This record gives sequence, C-alpha cells and structure tokens, in this order.
Amino acid sequence: MELEDSLQPIKDIEACIEAVVFAAGYPVAYQKLAEVTGLGAREVKRLAERIAKRYEEDKHGILFLCFKDTCQFCTKEQYGPYVREALSIRRGGNLSGSSMEVLAIVSYNQPVTRAFIDAVRGVDSSYAVNSLIDKELIASVGRLDAPGRPVLYGTTDKFLRVFGLSTLDDLPKTEIQLPEQKPGEQLSIAAEALGGSTEEAAD
Repeated sequence: MELEDSLQPIKDIEACIEAVVFAAGYPVAYQKLAEVTGLGAREVKRLAERIAKRYEEDKHGILFLCFKDTCQFCTKEQYGPYVREALSIRRGGNLSGSSMEVLAIVSYNQPVTRAFIDAVRGVDSSYAVNSLIDKELIASVGRLDAPGRPVLYGTTDKFLRVFGLSTLDDLPKTEIQLPEQKPGEQLSIAAEALGGSTEEAAD
C-alpha cells in the first residue's frame, strides 16, 4: 500500500510507529509495523527514517535508531550515567583490549573468519571471539566457501546499538587498513576510533 493511499494521516501513522516501538522496548521489525499500520514494510521504513531524523535534529534525550530490518528507541550516550544512577542500573564491565581489537577487525573487515582475526592480531583470539558472541556483539553470518567451510563472523544490530550507530556506514573513518597492519599500536588506534567508550550497553 502506497503512503498516499492510506486512510490515516502520515503524522498519525508516525505517532503509531513511535508508540509501538516505545512500548516494545526492543527492536521492532518493519514488517510487524507494516501489519499494524496497513502499509508496506518499505513505506514503514521510510517513515521510521523520518522519525529518526526528527529525534536526531531536535533536543531530545533519546534517539530513534533505524537498522536494516528493525527500529528501536534508545537513550543518548551522554545521559547514560544519569539513567544508571536514577534507575540503580549496575554499571556494565568494560570490554577488554583484546575484545576491542577483535571487534575492530570484524567491524571494519566483515565478514571474516577466526583464522583471519588470528592472523591480523598474531595471537589466538578464540576467547575474545566467544566473549563477543556471548555479548551478542558479533555472530555467525555464514560460512566461507573454502576447505573446512570456516564460520564467517559479522557484527550484530546490538553492536550498532551499543556504539550508537544506525548502519556500518556510520563507523568512524580510519585510514588504517587492518589486514595490511601488524598487531599492536595500529589495532589499538582502530579500536579507539571504533569505541571511545567501551562500556557494554545495559539491555
């Protein structure tokens, strides 16, 4: 259904989307929003992106994040300490340096195998990879068409939420090309560019 064919004013539909996503408290699929608004998923995503732009431009303490297939409200990073104190939320542990290095490699080069990660870092990265999987910051996205069909890893929607990104295109620009670099200082610079704050987001 095209937007102009809808019986509801656009502002009412946008308000409906905001209400559902706010009440959910977790990423809501555009397809689900399409079912309740009577629009197509593509039209819903277009409206969601308009909502996101409005929240980004206005003075709000929250953001409306749009991902590939879902959208979600979240608080702005600078207000995190106030939210944690007011709601007595336990402060999350910081990601270790090794985890940040692995996250930088995956985010800037995905999809990648664990062998690729190990080669770039020069050490075994199985613990850091498993830790990031447990934290749902990276996940299996398929298998490489090569002998043994090793698992390919990529970042998740939670990774985007934790670092306040809408898409991977919003990653901080860095001139570092990780595959051509040696482990050490270069990876630390990439990890710093990626994270700034490495605190885990509270669910």
